Amino acid sequence: MATERYNPRDAEPRWQAKWSEAKTFETDNSDTRDKYYVLEMFPYPSGRIHMGHVRNYAMGDVVARYKRARGFNVLHPMGWDAFGMPAENAAMQNKVHPKDWTYQNIATMRGQLKSMGLSLDWAREFATCDVAYYQRQQHLFLDMMEKGLVYRKQSKVNWDPVDQTVLANEQVIEGRGWRSGALVEQRELTQWFFKITEFAQDLLDSLDGLDQWPEKVRLMQKNWIGRSEGLTIRWEIVKPKSEKLLADLTAGSMLLANQNITREIEVYTTRPDTLFGASFLAISADHPVAKALAAHNSEIQDFCEECRRQGTSLAALETAEKRGFNTGLTVKHPLDPSWEVPVFIANFVLMDYGTGAIFGCPSGDQRDLDFARKYGLPVVPVVMPADGDPATFEVGMEAYDGDGVMINSRFLNGLTTDVAFQQVADLLTAQLLDEAPQAARKVNFRLRDWGVSRQRYWGCPIPVIHCEDCGVVPVPKKELPVQLPDDVTFDVPGNPLDRHPTWRNVDCPCCGKPARRETDTMDTFVDSSWYFARFTAPWEDNPTDPAVANRWLPVDQYIGGIEHAILHLLYSRFFTRAMRETGHLDLKEPFKGLFTQGMVVHETYRLGEGQSGQWVAPADIRIEEVDGARKAFLLSSGAEVAIGSIEKMSKSKKNVVDPDDIIASYGADTARFFVLSDSPPDRDVIWSEAGVEGSHRFVQRVWRLISEAAPILGKVAAHPAKEGIALPVSQAAHKTLQAVQQDYDKLAFNKAVARIYELVNTLASPLTQVAAGTQDDAYIAAVRDAAHILIQIVAPMTPHLAEECWSVLGNQGLVAEATWPAFDPALVADNEVTLPVQINGKKRAELTIARDADQNAVQAAVLQLEAVQAALSGSAPKKIIIVPQRIINIVV
Repeated sequence: MATERYNPRDAEPRWQAKWSEAKTFETDNSDTRDKYYVLEMFPYPSGRIHMGHVRNYAMGDVVARYKRARGFNVLHPMGWDAFGMPAENAAMQNKVHPKDWTYQNIATMRGQLKSMGLSLDWAREFATCDVAYYQRQQHLFLDMMEKGLVYRKQSKVNWDPVDQTVLANEQVIEGRGWRSGALVEQRELTQWFFKITEFAQDLLDSLDGLDQWPEKVRLMQKNWIGRSEGLTIRWEIVKPKSEKLLADLTAGSMLLANQNITREIEVYTTRPDTLFGASFLAISADHPVAKALAAHNSEIQDFCEECRRQGTSLAALETAEKRGFNTGLTVKHPLDPSWEVPVFIANFVLMDYGTGAIFGCPSGDQRDLDFARKYGLPVVPVVMPADGDPATFEVGMEAYDGDGVMINSRFLNGLTTDVAFQQVADLLTAQLLDEAPQAARKVNFRLRDWGVSRQRYWGCPIPVIHCEDCGVVPVPKKELPVQLPDDVTFDVPGNPLDRHPTWRNVDCPCCGKPARRETDTMDTFVDSSWYFARFTAPWEDNPTDPAVANRWLPVDQYIGGIEHAILHLLYSRFFTRAMRETGHLDLKEPFKGLFTQGMVVHETYRLGEGQSGQWVAPADIRIEEVDGARKAFLLSSGAEVAIGSIEKMSKSKKNVVDPDDIIASYGADTARFFVLSDSPPDRDVIWSEAGVEGSHRFVQRVWRLISEAAPILGKVAAHPAKEGIALPVSQAAHKTLQAVQQDYDKLAFNKAVARIYELVNTLASPLTQVAAGTQDDAYIAAVRDAAHILIQIVAPMTPHLAEECWSVLGNQGLVAEATWPAFDPALVADNEVTLPVQINGKKRAELTIARDADQNAVQAAVLQLEAVQAALSGSAPKKIIIVPQRIINIVV
């Protein structure tokens, strides 16, 4: 019987309304069932969702719907990471208030996400710019202050003089602000910091327990924390022969009130074994020695200013040309006082790392080697591979930074690097310089405390008051929130809070005298570092209800992009520890399971240079096969367009597909099914029109098969077959159910899709036969059972289609509320076994045979195999050894 095509434009809004009316996805904190908390990284409300959002949230939704069907009390919330510079930029460009811009975008994106049919608990929704949210964040800040986890200090920052704001290292491009293009200045500003380094060792050690995180993410965090064991070594400064240099150093030292810098430079190193390869010392432009010399030397001052203008990120340092300034100073080698080593100021040394000074061993470090080659400094190989020849081993243009044995290192020669490390450490820690040990063993961390001050309006206000008499005073909790004023302007650069006529003026809570508010706001990473805890009880007056938060946390499955593998996850791990210290939580790790999904990518299309070379959107072209090759043509003019590489969807290259267009044309289920089916979820998925159309055909096929058979299936109760002609139908359905269940447990969505396709192919003929009315009740009952299984295993991916099919079969209630089916063990048991067949001890074939076949049957069957007959060449085997259900070995 012909049936109408499945119409997603009718079905999807209808089922979404039914879920909303029934409050199907609202979570009850008092539910006593086992909990399961699934969370996707919440989005920034930039204006519209993109296909990356579709993939991310579709994955989380499959997990949520599946776990709900398995009987868990599932928490699956949604919110908005809503503070930040983009809103301020929009305010300046479009003459709109950041709040209005943000909430308009939230409304748009909320509607788009709802159109996807996501099983979200919208009753818990919040945005980080909601006063109710950032009030509790201010509460946390004050609690952390009380515990000594927040402090204030002078810190060097990248300052954009045009935008009048601090820039992150990554926002400094070739010494200029990423937005204004102005030369960036290094300024000393008083900044607020979170004491993340207090937990450095714990953050590192606890990574070993996160066995449900990708190994690459754990490794990235380990490298970022950067624990190293080494020595701090004091290098004695040789008294300068130049009277001017001596005078500059002495005067500068007096100016800095630091007499010690005329005596020594302290260096931290993880490779004291390579000391005999030292050819220079390099110090930061902000090192006290550099500052002392710069105070009376304009050349040094200019060079140091140049160093300060370049980006201070590791990426910038690695790619920048290595440059140095020879100070004229030398230091005594700690292992040979007669050996003097020159001191350079170098642009690749930062004051924030180690001691702001390094010793350069060019043979063992590529950066040092590049520097030494440029300035004609010695390159002495001191470590070679264990199988190397010291007579011939050389270092060319590439340093050797591996382990091995020591050469050209006097008393260390022939030792391994580990043994040499210990010998040098023992020697120098016992050796005295000015009656104190010349070296000390030290554990160092690359991790630095988290600077959270931002000179901008659209962020969470830092709840402190500055009083001339009382100093820094926390805002009393009863006076929270410190609310952002709405009446601000963005007509000039800088922070509007600084120039607001009244907001910053306030009476001191301690003495009552006039004081001023802190005008810096918090880094937006703070907002996203505890939101997962707030979701557990977003209506609470305190930041959390600890009992409820401890029951829900950690998040069982967290899903998001690999780009957040370091900072967001590390800061969230810190915040969980800080919230434990302040009594808001009682756990260390926020996320039990972590999954980092791949991106959605697309071909790029571009007009030829003669046609302006502009990028062209996929919606503006058509693809044709011309002489066996794919070609692209403009819809408007028919002009040929070059097909470029497959890249991440981006507005700049116009290879973006609008989810609204896909949902309008094909429906949400098609979009969901496609992004889940095309590739493993941790890899990129290539968007293609052909792939989307294939998913749409699948949706239509499932509907046609189920709906055409529904009138007859509806007359018989579902029951699997245990024998007869329907047995293969029931076996296929229950085996697929078992396999898909395992796939969902592993987030192997693409494998689940492949099995579902296969099941649909298997059920196509039985469903068609049922629709034709040619089968008995027992067969129909088995097919209905199989159809139920198909609907329920596909429901997490295509929930609207599943509801429509569930309903047309006459089932009561929602499939979204149905219990996950149980497979019949008897139907999934394999009645056959495949045994490896060895001939004279080497595997030559396989034999598939009934699991309960006796020895005689197995022997007779194996002798019929072609490989066995070829090996025997008509002769009888000397021996046949059969290990039941394990292996067969034939001796010829």
